[in-house]
Amino acid sequence: MAKEITASNFEEVVLQSKQPVLVDFWAQWCGPCKAIGPIIEEVHNEYEGNAVVGKVDVDSNQELAVKYGIMNIPTILFFKNGQVVDKLKGAAPKKEFVKRLESLL
Repeated sequence: MAKEITASNFEEVVLQSKQPVLVDFWAQWCGPCKAIGPIIEEVHNEYEGNAVVGKVDVDSNQELAVKYGIMNIPTILFFKNGQVVDKLKGAAPKKEFVKRLESLL
C-alpha cells in the first residue's frame, strides 16, 4: 500500500528521501482521486525500493496542501532531493505517472 504521508512524517518521508518521491494529494470524497487510487498503488508496488510513492489526505493535512499550493485534487507532486520538480493535476493514465517518475530515476 502506498505510504500514508502526514504533516508529522512529511519531512522524513519526502524531503529527506534519497529516492524520488511521488506524492498524491487526495481526499476520500474525491471521485477522480478514487479513480486513480489503484494506479497509485500499482506504481507503488512496481517502484518499491527505487522510489517512494505516498498519499496525503488534504482534509487531514490542510497545512501541507496550503504550503504546496494544492488548489485542486488530485494533484500529484514529484520530488527529488527535497524539491518539487514536476506536477500533475487531475486524473491521468498510469503511463503518465510512470514517465514522470522514470525521468527522476
